[in-house]
Amino acid sequence: MAINPNNSYRTAQAYAGYDSAALDAGLRSYMLRVYNWMASGLVLTGLIAYAIFAVPALHALFYTTQMNAAGYMVQAPTILSYIAIFAPLAFVLVLSFGVNKLSTTAVQALFWVFCGAMGASLTTIFMVYTGNSIAEVFFITAGTFAGTSLYGYTTGRNLASMGSFMMMGLIGIIIAMVVNMFLHSPAIQFAISILGVLIFTGLTAYDTQRIKADYMQFGSSYGTAMAGKRSVYDALQLYLNFINLFLFLLQLFGQRNNR
Repeated sequence: MAINPNNSYRTAQAYAGYDSAALDAGLRSYMLRVYNWMASGLVLTGLIAYAIFAVPALHALFYTTQMNAAGYMVQAPTILSYIAIFAPLAFVLVLSFGVNKLSTTAVQALFWVFCGAMGASLTTIFMVYTGNSIAEVFFITAGTFAGTSLYGYTTGRNLASMGSFMMMGLIGIIIAMVVNMFLHSPAIQFAISILGVLIFTGLTAYDTQRIKADYMQFGSSYGTAMAGKRSVYDALQLYLNFINLFLFLLQLFGQRNNR
């Protein structure tokens, strides 16, 4: 599961003193840039994941066919596959702590590499679930994400307390997932999936509002370079919310392959 980095919430308490028309135009432009980065990252992730699944030469680099103890032929991950699984976390940490120190080009390059590595780590969904169910769940996720993000953007309610609660819930389900790796309980997995959907739906609204509030408070001082870097980092957070929401919904509604 991808982990969502999170900065402290900043409320935009003073809109006075700004040219509201210019500020609104700047905010819309900035949010469009954020969503464009997020959408582009999702496209790259999907293409990489499917390419590794569908192209035999690529597939062989990440998975080998082996016989398990029960005598069945299974797809076993290679070392490269394990690297792909854990690499996204390393990229998230670098982007989280280095966004202010790295150049705009470096931040953008790391984002693309991160999305590619995430795609490599998600190849298994095509092995486990049918293509139709993956497509259906993706569109369900897109609709849920769009509606929730719109709510976070337009609501006048301060979602800071909800964001803190969701982050505590995220820690809880990570612990539960680790425990269930040993218990293999379908009931616990079902509960984790339900909570995961609720948590990342809430985080989508919270992060959208936080991004908007940050821009309203600090956007005029970003400068071109900082705005370029911040938009990529903000896109990363929304991207992670989308990916995690998609994976939990897939666990709930995805149709598994019979093979």
